[in-house]
Amino acid sequence: MKKNIVLIGFMGCGKTSVGGKLSRALRLDFLDTDQLLEEEFGCTIREFFAQEGEEEFRRRETALVQRLSDTLKNTVLATGGGLPLKTQNAEFLKKTGMVFFLKASEETTVARLCGDTSRPLLAQGDLKENVHRLLQERMPLYEAAADYILETDGKSFYEIIREIENVLC
Repeated sequence: MKKNIVLIGFMGCGKTSVGGKLSRALRLDFLDTDQLLEEEFGCTIREFFAQEGEEEFRRRETALVQRLSDTLKNTVLATGGGLPLKTQNAEFLKKTGMVFFLKASEETTVARLCGDTSRPLLAQGDLKENVHRLLQERMPLYEAAADYILETDGKSFYEIIREIENVLC
């Protein structure tokens, strides 16, 4: 039986940070789909977007999550913010393990992403407007893809990990 935990959510919600700490606490491996893709591409996601476009990025992201859904064991998997938006990807994630949506408010998200230039979908225009628009589009899809929704505003990493551990028990 596979024992995996999948973390989904918007950019800057803490998937990578929580995932690394959670994996150590539970003595599981840790993988991040964005890091895996950058290794595969040989460049940053931002550079890949500029060279190949979002459509090709999403195609490669789907291929990765499909491979992982068949092979991953005893791992905490942090996903890119757009990965669960495709129904097919959400199905692969549910096949992979228990899916936790790390949900942060719009205000928290903007504060965390202020000054971050690595996010291609936020690079143009007003950060606050982009975050608002994308959250409106994505929120129902994150909620539909999740087995458990975890509100993260005002919580420490320890509190978030403790809540995940309580759900798993």
